[in-house]
Amino acid sequence: MRLGLALGYWGRGPSPAHLDLAREAERLGYDSVWTAEAWGSDAFTALTWIAAHTSRVRLGTAVAQMAARAPTTTAMHALTLDHLSGGRVLLGLGLSGPQVVEGWYGRPFPRSPLTATREYVDVVRQVLRREAPVRLDGRHHSHPYTGADGTGLGKALKPITHPLRSDVPVLLGAEGPRNIAQTLTIADGWLPLYWTPDRWAEVYALPERLPEGFLVAPMVRAQVCQDVAAGLLPVKAMLGFYIGGMGHTSRNFHADLMGRMGYGKEAGRVQELFAAGRREEAVLAVPDAFADEISLVGPRERIAGRLEAWRRGPVTDLLVTSPDPATLRLLAELNS
Repeated sequence: MRLGLALGYWGRGPSPAHLDLAREAERLGYDSVWTAEAWGSDAFTALTWIAAHTSRVRLGTAVAQMAARAPTTTAMHALTLDHLSGGRVLLGLGLSGPQVVEGWYGRPFPRSPLTATREYVDVVRQVLRREAPVRLDGRHHSHPYTGADGTGLGKALKPITHPLRSDVPVLLGAEGPRNIAQTLTIADGWLPLYWTPDRWAEVYALPERLPEGFLVAPMVRAQVCQDVAAGLLPVKAMLGFYIGGMGHTSRNFHADLMGRMGYGKEAGRVQELFAAGRREEAVLAVPDAFADEISLVGPRERIAGRLEAWRRGPVTDLLVTSPDPATLRLLAELNS
């Protein structure tokens, strides 16, 4: 099981610690560093900055939002950064949800999200293979565009720049059972948001054998500390925001996943409190048991024992979220 560093997206502004953390992760032998985006900083610019200050570590987006860019634009980002970094890009993509797609990007959330995802990946792969001009008569993505509101003058094109690699790995953030099943057939890897090391087969309904070389790269919040309850508070804060604030109460994929993990009633309460503006209460309403199940928090011995459970499953890459260099060092030591 390889280790990655998941830096996420910026809050109010850029974190001065991110570059130092990325360099430390590379020094410790971490395999990858990952950035993300929501509705603030973008994933690719921060990742390019990290690429310029590292030499070996792979560079992933977890995730770049599909609604933010046409698939050809995303492929251009990946193609460009792959050249600049010497072939280190891992392209993680996610559809996001209706609240973000329609509220931030100002476009309709696809009524057929599986089809939209499949078409998006198809176009990205066509660009990176550069075998022929991009062509797709899709429901959501058409190349060339043939809609009635167009000019009809569109021409099928292939990238001017030759990709450094035609097989840049494409990973998908997927939470629902059907989305996960499709990910296994069209992507090179999967980016689970929450991972339970003891109940993954039950929660995600994964087949007994995954495709050869398929990447399973969940994120895990990690913190070396003596007080487990205090160490779980950042985990609960993240969960409270994702479950309560990153999606409508009537359609929130993160809350749905929490429900499939056996915490449906609690997820509803978190949403209710968050919607009422009672955010601190929403965070405290996240069950400690749920936060603990999906994280690595506590003293060294506790983390060492729990890390074994992550190793026993199909996880190939553990993407660690931690602002603490000491925690990164401990995990590198335990995983060596």
